[in-house]
Amino acid sequence: MTVDWSHFTPWTAAAGGMLIGLAAAALLLLNGRIAGISGIVGGLLRGPDRAWRAAFIAGLLLAPLVWRMVAELPAATVSASPALLVAAGLLVGFGSRLGSGCTSGHGVCGISRLSPRSLIATAAFMAAGFLVVYLLKHVWGLA
Repeated sequence: MTVDWSHFTPWTAAAGGMLIGLAAAALLLLNGRIAGISGIVGGLLRGPDRAWRAAFIAGLLLAPLVWRMVAELPAATVSASPALLVAAGLLVGFGSRLGSGCTSGHGVCGISRLSPRSLIATAAFMAAGFLVVYLLKHVWGLA
């Protein structure tokens, strides 16, 4: 693996990570809630406390528009087919239900709280990701 040093952006990546951590901490301290996106969206569809959930999701959706007022958005390219994207989304949703949470809930919030369940879940997420990339790239030559 090589690092493309001309496009390496440690300061913006660190700032983004700090903002995610700040938002997760603020939600926990001010609202007593975990910033797990699958739980927030699930509660938005069927929970009694929809206002803060809707505001949280709206903030996620509006953030790129606000960023675009300040700076240029990075270029994004998607080389996968729509069918593959739909299948991937369904698998992620199924995995979130199976794992009782998503990477944001377990990985960001759970690990910071030293939750054993979240440590195991995040390790499983990472191991599955490593395995899939290895299989796609080195075994099947698809990526």
